[in-house]
Amino acid sequence: MAEDFYKTLGVSKNATQDEIQKAYLKLARKYHPDLNPNDPEGAKKKFQELQTAFETLKDPEKRRQYDQFGPEYERFGGAGNPFGAGGNPFGGGNPFGGFSSGGASFSFDDILNAFGGGGASAGANPFGGGGNPFGGGRRRRSPAPQKGADVTATVSVPLATTVLGGTVPVTIRRERGGMVSVDAKIPVGVENGKKIRLRGMGEPGVGGGSNGDVILEVEIAPHPFYSRSGKDLTVKTPITLKEAALGAKVDVPTPRGTVAVTIPPGSTTGTKLRLKGLGVAVDGEKPGDLYVECAVSLPKSWSKEDLALLEKLDSDVPDVREKLRF
Repeated sequence: MAEDFYKTLGVSKNATQDEIQKAYLKLARKYHPDLNPNDPEGAKKKFQELQTAFETLKDPEKRRQYDQFGPEYERFGGAGNPFGAGGNPFGGGNPFGGFSSGGASFSFDDILNAFGGGGASAGANPFGGGGNPFGGGRRRRSPAPQKGADVTATVSVPLATTVLGGTVPVTIRRERGGMVSVDAKIPVGVENGKKIRLRGMGEPGVGGGSNGDVILEVEIAPHPFYSRSGKDLTVKTPITLKEAALGAKVDVPTPRGTVAVTIPPGSTTGTKLRLKGLGVAVDGEKPGDLYVECAVSLPKSWSKEDLALLEKLDSDVPDVREKLRF
C-alpha cells in the first residue's frame, strides 16, 4: 500500500477507537504548524497526513473499507469523498483554523485542550458529546490561563560593559517560540554570576496566559590587562627596565579616562599603586579603587655591552634569595 494509516498514527490494526483518537490528538498537537515555526511546511505536510489517516480510521464504515481495499477504498467501496465536497479535510478555507468531523467542528484550541494545553474552548469536546470524543464521559472544565515557561541562558559580557553599562546582543533558543534575538541591557556595575530578567521573552503562554521570561546569568569575559574583584579593578601595566629602575610617569587608561601614574624608582613586577575611587562606580554607592600592578618588560635581545653591564650590576647586588624558605 502507498500509505499505512495505522503506521501514520502509530497504532496497531487492532487499536480501539479511543486509542486512535488519543494517538491522533497527541501527534496533531506535536506537528501543528502553529507550534513549529522553524519548519512550517514540513509540519503542515505531516499534519495533513495525520488528519487524512484519522478521518478514515475514526469512522467504523470507512475503516472497514480501508482495511479491505487500502487507501483507494473510496474508488472500490463507493463511500464518496470522506472529507466532503470541498476536498479540504479541515472543513474550511483555512486548513489550520479549524475543521469539521461528523457534524462537529474542532480547532487548534481543541487539540491543545485534549491534553490539558488550554485554549479558548478548553471545555468543549471537539468530537461532540462528553469528555470522550467517541461518546460518554464528563465534560472537561476549562483550565486557567498558563504562563509560559522561563528560559535560562548564560551571556558573556565584556568587562568594560559590566563596569560602565551598555547592551550586548543575545540570541535565545526557545522550545516552542523558536529563536529570538534581542539587545540585552547591562546595568552599570553588574557582577559576575548576577542574573538579568528579560520579561516576556520566554516560552509562549497557553490558554491566553502571558509569556515566560528569559533569565540571563552574567559571565564576565576575560580582559588581557584588566581584572575585577567586586568594585575594585586591577590593571597589569607594562613598564620598561629603565622606568622600573629610575621611576617614570606613565599613562594608564581607566574607566574615567586616561590618568598619568607616577612609577616610583626601584619598582618591580608585582608592585601595586592604588588610585582611589577609580574602580567601579554605581550611583548612590561608594566607588571601588583601581590598582595599577607593574609588570617589568625586558628586551627580547641584548647586546654584548648590555650583558656586560648587567653582569657588573649583578655583582654589586646581595643575595636576593637569602631569606627564601619553605
